[in-house]
Amino acid sequence: MNKLRFFTIVCLAMLLGTAAHACTNYLITRGASKDGAVMVSYSADSHQLYGALYFFPAKDWAKGTMLDIYEWDTGTYKGQIPQVEHTYSVKGNMNEYQVAIGETTFGGLEVLHSQKDAIMDYGSLIYVTLQRAKTAREAIKIMSELVEKYGYASSGESFSIADKNEVWIMELIGKGEGEKGAVWVALLVPDGSVCGHANQARITTFQYQATNDFTDTKRTVYNSADVISFAKAKKLYDGKDSEFSFSDVYAPVDFMAARACDLRVWTFFNEVSKEFAANTKYWNYVLGNIECKTPFKALPYKPENFATNRMPLWITPDAKISVHDVMNHMRNHLEGTPNEMASDIGAGPFGLPYRWRPLTWKVDGVEYCNERVVATQQTGFSFVTQSRSWFPDAIGGILWFGVDDAASSVYTPIYCSVTAIPQTFAEGNGTMIEWSDNSAFWIFNQVTNLAYTRYNVIHPEIDSLQQATELKFIKYTEVMDNAAKALYETDPKLAIEFLTNFSVSTADNLVYEWKEFYQYLFMKYMDGNVKISEGMKLTDSGTNKGIPKVQYPGYDEKTYRKIVEETKDKLKVKK
Repeated sequence: MNKLRFFTIVCLAMLLGTAAHACTNYLITRGASKDGAVMVSYSADSHQLYGALYFFPAKDWAKGTMLDIYEWDTGTYKGQIPQVEHTYSVKGNMNEYQVAIGETTFGGLEVLHSQKDAIMDYGSLIYVTLQRAKTAREAIKIMSELVEKYGYASSGESFSIADKNEVWIMELIGKGEGEKGAVWVALLVPDGSVCGHANQARITTFQYQATNDFTDTKRTVYNSADVISFAKAKKLYDGKDSEFSFSDVYAPVDFMAARACDLRVWTFFNEVSKEFAANTKYWNYVLGNIECKTPFKALPYKPENFATNRMPLWITPDAKISVHDVMNHMRNHLEGTPNEMASDIGAGPFGLPYRWRPLTWKVDGVEYCNERVVATQQTGFSFVTQSRSWFPDAIGGILWFGVDDAASSVYTPIYCSVTAIPQTFAEGNGTMIEWSDNSAFWIFNQVTNLAYTRYNVIHPEIDSLQQATELKFIKYTEVMDNAAKALYETDPKLAIEFLTNFSVSTADNLVYEWKEFYQYLFMKYMDGNVKISEGMKLTDSGTNKGIPKVQYPGYDEKTYRKIVEETKDKLKVKK
């Protein structure tokens, strides 16, 4: 498995000069979704991550088998843990029981990052758990037990953990050197609400649980027994237990945490709730203006040091949210806001809503930052999961999977029960340093990177085909759901074969179509010109000799005026 990923630390010093993630998760409960599905979205963003669809077939294991653990970020061997007798099938970040897990790295206090001889890094924690858990609550139990027994080998993480009935946000950070394991909290997102996290811990105060009963379906909070006492013992917190805030103690928010991380949660909340959007306090917060009663000076943290203007952990949306809505929420560049990416000079003459790294830079000794939004050029893969309780598990779970920048990619449906995955998305079909001519990752990158050269002209064509294709796929799945359900009642194996063939062929055909789309776009927009076309066919000029009709659009008036302002009379035509 290609596991090259490098983690994000939210503090500004660690963000500089790194291959920082901009991972984003949105969590949608049954009561907030249009069709009653539980949904989770996730973008795996790294300049060094090759987008591929991971696949772990279900398997029986001999008693005494040991499982090798390799760090997901680096591929470094960490150690062994006992394997269970049977593991479940996993496609990407969803298993055959419709359990889905996403993550974002928040880093947190650096003193807690290192733990000698720890085995379970956050990536391995996700994929090992998916192979062992039938419900979200069981997943939380397994994850907590794994880090307690084998140690936690990563920095702080936020996890989205969903099944067909509910979705949880779990935040976890290691204990540092000298003590094995992690401290953590998991909260059930209330039905009818939506939640989000994006590289900043977001759980603040919570109802502490002295014991965890994972069989009690009325429980809405789970936590490690020492989540508060550990902070006090390590002189990290001084205050009442009832005022303890997980994120404010273990991952205190600062300018970059708000501006470069929580901003991506704000964009989602801002789009789904008019009441939230009208609250200027939250916009001021994500601009990096952190308010507190008493500024922090030295450990331990006290309640008066906590930020007082943070966003709510979850909100109730104005309207029910569809799976296609979630896909489009993953494509945000701050459109329609004062900080819209396509508006300032950094967008260039073609309105590019991206900024190339580094994230921060200086002019005359003054430091500035680029916006760090949801849709990013460095996305390896992203997905939206649907877990649906009214279908058998084999049919109910769909992983909508895409590679590269979500703003120009297409989410293709992969049913959670499939026994094979599309070759075009498979691991081993190319790497970040090996080209493959039928790799989804490379084909989509060709289209996307071409659009970056003349975004305001090329991207609208991509957007049009993207939207039409996804809506078509959604209609396909509605037909497939009903057909597979009827077949499943008499022959479950045949139903799964049916869904496998659909998932594989749909994804592979998408890549072949996108390959042809790239050829069309390249011919149409090469050399800064625009050739006239009808549909995806270039128009002949009338000679029938393959000579196209061509337009020379140049730049807009705003750009020409800027050129004149800078060059004055240097380019003036003299008569």
